[in-house]
Amino acid sequence: MQHKILIGPFSQILPLRGMPLKGSLSDEDLELITDAGILIEGKRIVSLDKFNSLLPLAKEAGAEIHELKGKHCCLPGFVDAHTHICFGGSRARDYALRNSGKTYLEIAREGGGIWDTVTQTRMASQKELVSGIIKRSKRHLKNGTTTLEVKSGYGLSVDKELKMLQAIKQANAELEQDLIATCLAAHTIPREYEGNAEAYLQQLIDVLLPQIKKLKLAGRVDAFIEESAFTAENIQPYFQAAKALGFDITVHADQFTTSGSEVAVQFNAISADHLEASTDKEIELLASSNVIATALPGASLGLGCDFTPARKILDAGGALAIASDHNPGSAPMGDLLTQAAVLGSFEKLSNAEVLAGITFRAAAALNLKDRGMLAKGALADLAVFHTSDYREILYQQGNFKPCMIWKNGVLAFDKHKK
Repeated sequence: MQHKILIGPFSQILPLRGMPLKGSLSDEDLELITDAGILIEGKRIVSLDKFNSLLPLAKEAGAEIHELKGKHCCLPGFVDAHTHICFGGSRARDYALRNSGKTYLEIAREGGGIWDTVTQTRMASQKELVSGIIKRSKRHLKNGTTTLEVKSGYGLSVDKELKMLQAIKQANAELEQDLIATCLAAHTIPREYEGNAEAYLQQLIDVLLPQIKKLKLAGRVDAFIEESAFTAENIQPYFQAAKALGFDITVHADQFTTSGSEVAVQFNAISADHLEASTDKEIELLASSNVIATALPGASLGLGCDFTPARKILDAGGALAIASDHNPGSAPMGDLLTQAAVLGSFEKLSNAEVLAGITFRAAAALNLKDRGMLAKGALADLAVFHTSDYREILYQQGNFKPCMIWKNGVLAFDKHKK
């Protein structure tokens, strides 16, 4: 028999269940359960109802009662659908140079840029990478994120990419959170293959992807489609091979120039991420497809560039997720709630749209149907805030952090306990 627990009473529960995946949302669309409780069995939610209605049922079933004192609001645990938290070293020097007026290319010529991270990641041991992932993941957990995607992509060779993916798998086994691994070996063209992107991609097709499949290191493949990386043309055989092997596809699309979102739609990708350069043409294309548009406000803040046109995507009927893009170069902040709140202010998103973007719509961007909402049968992933009004959470623009996090029905973080 699985362990049962009743948590409550909550001043408010926002289940975010039964809401549409696509299109705009108003705060009036939000379901609110007041004076509420959540009954959990094992890893999953059994029921949401008034606490006093659930209490006798819980006692009869021999459930543990976790009674809360004071005012609390409960949301689904957040889902961060795009991170690069497996890396070695730091790019603090790049950040200072960029803010002083240096361009990306100038920084790269001076030994910085992505190749600085590639060099340091290649040099790092698997143990060091695991340690870094765990440290960053624990910070994400305290900020409310119970599921986060983690990409490779700083190895850029078969062996080093496998090392990164093995590190992600090992870290996942040691953490309370769920880490969803993505192979981003097609992040940029390795220096060893300059001028011959096709040969590098063929090596990934012939050697790396079958190994990932055999070792069960990832179920997702990503690629950066951009003038400085891979083109809409030369990435085609790679995505075709990945699809044939059963991988889900996601795309770094339209960050500086367009074409990536079109490839995402062509390959029925789960998501197209970035989209800062997307025009009305790309927005309409995405909105008419099943591809989740994932905004990465952390990259906009880190680079000082435009935000993803989130308002236009939603108004066109698209599905919008919001992710942190936590990485050592363009998005070092790694605070999903802060970034989502800032995006909401700049793009005029309702609370409902922002919260949907970091819960059930973000889960959909990872092809996960058992989280991102509080509902019977869903994972018991809860982000609990010390307030009676959920609007305080975004109002304080990320400064208001959860007081408790439950992951798979287990109390994974309690700020009152050391």
